[in-house]
Amino acid sequence: MTPARITACALLSAAISLTPNESAAQAGFPNRAVRIVIPSPPGGGTDLVSRTVAQRLTETWGQPVIVDNRPGANGIIATDFGAKSKPDGHTLLVVIAIHAINLSLYRQLPYDTVAHFAPVSLMAQYPFILTIHPSLPAKSVRELISLAQARPGQLSYASSGNGSGPHLGFELFKTMAKVDWVHVPYKGAGPANVDLMAGQVQAMFNNFAAAIAHIKSGRLRVLAVTSAQRSPLRPDLPTLAESGFPEFDVTGWYALLAPAGTPPAILTKVQTDVAGALRLPAVRTRLSSEGAEPVGSTPEEFEKFLAAEIRKWAKVIKDANVPPQSP
Repeated sequence: MTPARITACALLSAAISLTPNESAAQAGFPNRAVRIVIPSPPGGGTDLVSRTVAQRLTETWGQPVIVDNRPGANGIIATDFGAKSKPDGHTLLVVIAIHAINLSLYRQLPYDTVAHFAPVSLMAQYPFILTIHPSLPAKSVRELISLAQARPGQLSYASSGNGSGPHLGFELFKTMAKVDWVHVPYKGAGPANVDLMAGQVQAMFNNFAAAIAHIKSGRLRVLAVTSAQRSPLRPDLPTLAESGFPEFDVTGWYALLAPAGTPPAILTKVQTDVAGALRLPAVRTRLSSEGAEPVGSTPEEFEKFLAAEIRKWAKVIKDANVPPQSP
């Protein structure tokens, strides 16, 4: 997907006007249960955010909003199902950062990352945190870099899987810091953290929900957050940008898409009601407790955000020489 093609898709979607038939469609939506397909199993951040929003939409719409967990293939199974669903608003799709990554990571996808979907909203974002095993003497990012430079190729970092945000985020960190770490991929953050706490690997880009208890117990040490701004959960933690890498800004995110061809009036209603749910104090508190910052962007804002994410991760994958994968 070239930047020119992404821009063309954005201009095309922005030019669509509302017709009387679409207004009627909005007035009757939803007229039955709505399914939100997500690319992860029950439990975890994606499931929590999706179910929190689904509960509020059920109350707002007077129709059941059901979360449909379809994990596997780095999110491709759920995403392909969403792409091929009827474009009437009754099937929606939650995607995470891997949606932007997969376009450059895989040789071929069964869907077009941009053309087969209509953007609805960037629902929430969250930073990763740089965690290390406490046996390492480093107490800051700079000390960790010095240690890695003195031991090239001898230190390893874990990730929740090849092509995941923590994997490619750490690759970006390696490139910027000019250090040599060995990547050890796992099938999820859970087993990766088990080996990190055991000292089998030395570092990992973690998330607050998975790591906070281990940090409090002293089994992990946290050095920085990966977002451009400090996290409200730990405002004492410096960012990697503050630690000598001013361009570093890597976040995880949760966004909502609909199949391409969904009437704009329905997209507008969904976005408006999702954004309204995300403004509720109880919802904001629930998401913030897991390290996620509610956003509730417009479709146009998310479209621009997604295009930027696609460009960023394409460059990281190229610079890190990550080999193309097969679904």
